Amino acid sequence: MLNHYPHPIIAREGWPYVGLTLAAAIAVTIFAGAWSLPFWVIAVFVLQFFRDPPRRVPAEAGIVISPADGRIVVVEMTQDPYANREALKISVFMNVFNVHSNRAPVDGKIESVQYFPGKFVNADLDKASIENERNALVITAASGQTVTCVQVAGLIARRILCYVKPGEVLKRGQRYGFIRFGSRVDIYLPPGAVPAVTVGDKVSATETVLARF
Repeated sequence: MLNHYPHPIIAREGWPYVGLTLAAAIAVTIFAGAWSLPFWVIAVFVLQFFRDPPRRVPAEAGIVISPADGRIVVVEMTQDPYANREALKISVFMNVFNVHSNRAPVDGKIESVQYFPGKFVNADLDKASIENERNALVITAASGQTVTCVQVAGLIARRILCYVKPGEVLKRGQRYGFIRFGSRVDIYLPPGAVPAVTVGDKVSATETVLARF
């Protein structure tokens, strides 16, 4: 199934940034010619950062898909502080060149949305999960299992955007939020979940299976 969004391939969160950087590049080109090159580099960077392509959503039952593009930095058993339980934690680190749109990892109902202000340390570090600004969704999956999905701000991320509320029902692969400029997403799964990725793996939002339960 191909996941379509009600906007073009550039995320709506990026439209003002893309417009401003392109306008600046064009203006400098008109008035300063070759001096405009750095402005065009910035405009291209902003354009690629806010890309948000549609993705194919796997139809297999009992899977947890990646909520973000990036690299796996954690696969471990730990405590889920948002649902107060033991859990398998899988973390995806996003650098500034990854797509930063966030997608639902499972079909399910949102039980709670918990926002925590915090620091902006490097999202590649483990302490970012508990010290950085973050937003957690606790979801009851269609199978009855609890899945917690946490957006974590990074070193230069300054805005976590979440568009869903408690009581809403998410579809696997549905776009639910965005993090601007470098970050990570932590997934907490039931202890019996079997990871399908290892630390260092590169993953793609919706297309990569993180685990099965």
